[in-house]
Amino acid sequence: MNLFEAVKDAVPTIAAAEHYGIEVKRNGMACCPFHDDRTPSMKVDKLNEGKGAGYQRWATLFNLKQMAQVMCFLQENEIDSFDELAARADAAVTQWGGLGDSIKAAEQRMQEIAALKKHIINYSKTREVYVAYRKAGYSKKFLEGHREAITLHKAAKEAFEQLGLKKLPRVKELNAEYAQLLEQKRAAYPAYRKARTEMQEYLVAQKVAAVLLEKEKEQAAMEEQRKEEQRTDPHR
Repeated sequence: MNLFEAVKDAVPTIAAAEHYGIEVKRNGMACCPFHDDRTPSMKVDKLNEGKGAGYQRWATLFNLKQMAQVMCFLQENEIDSFDELAARADAAVTQWGGLGDSIKAAEQRMQEIAALKKHIINYSKTREVYVAYRKAGYSKKFLEGHREAITLHKAAKEAFEQLGLKKLPRVKELNAEYAQLLEQKRAAYPAYRKARTEMQEYLVAQKVAAVLLEKEKEQAAMEEQRKEEQRTDPHR
């Protein structure tokens, strides 16, 4: 039994039908989705509900709608082995992480540009005041009268030194880079949200399948133990 069949075995027919929006009445009848039914004419196999071995084992562990979603997800993506599901889940996590990192990098650079622009503007506005302050021999009296401007100028100079800037970039150039990064960020968000949704779907499917396969192994071990006990003690 492959992974899809194992999950399918655990999902009652009614749960799968309801996942597709088909309302099943108490008598097991539903309106056929392929015809313009006004009254229920399609019989959903209710006899199998709750009687399959898989259902008995897993119904208490999983929400049936989630199981139906996983079954459909595996079928739609043509996944029939846990290894393939794990590989695709890892790829989905990597893709989502890569897109997230690129968005964070753009945001970080945008913050840097905004801070640098502020320092450049402050530096330009306070330059004459600082030159006068220097000519005054760094007078305390002059400082008290122009403390805010001098503080802004010093902060700007310190920022430039930390960045290792020997020549200040033009504000126009920074504005152009900021606009480009903003456009890239906005363009990346749809792909990021799509990748996040796909990643979540793969991880949910992987989690459900992992528990399902583990239970299958436990069931097989119990069956093997029962057979061994019958061989050693035929009268049991």
